[in-house]
Amino acid sequence: MFLFKGREAHSRSIVKAVSWRALGSIDTFVLSWLFTGNAKAAGAIAGTEVVTKITLFYLHERAWALIPWGFKQDPQPDDPAADI
Repeated sequence: MFLFKGREAHSRSIVKAVSWRALGSIDTFVLSWLFTGNAKAAGAIAGTEVVTKITLFYLHERAWALIPWGFKQDPQPDDPAADI
């Protein structure tokens, strides 16, 4: 996608999204089970949110990859401040 040219490969962003979502879905399942007392309902809740949250995380990561704010710049070799 031309809008999401960042420092990371798309495959890295996808793997990060899936691994984060797996952890998040376990958390959602446990919390849903605690609140509802129903493992089947907890599974339905956790299963439903997997696809939307992976997609949202991926888009969020790729959008942030476009924003240069907050990255430390490598000092230039001819920069006198680089020796400090």
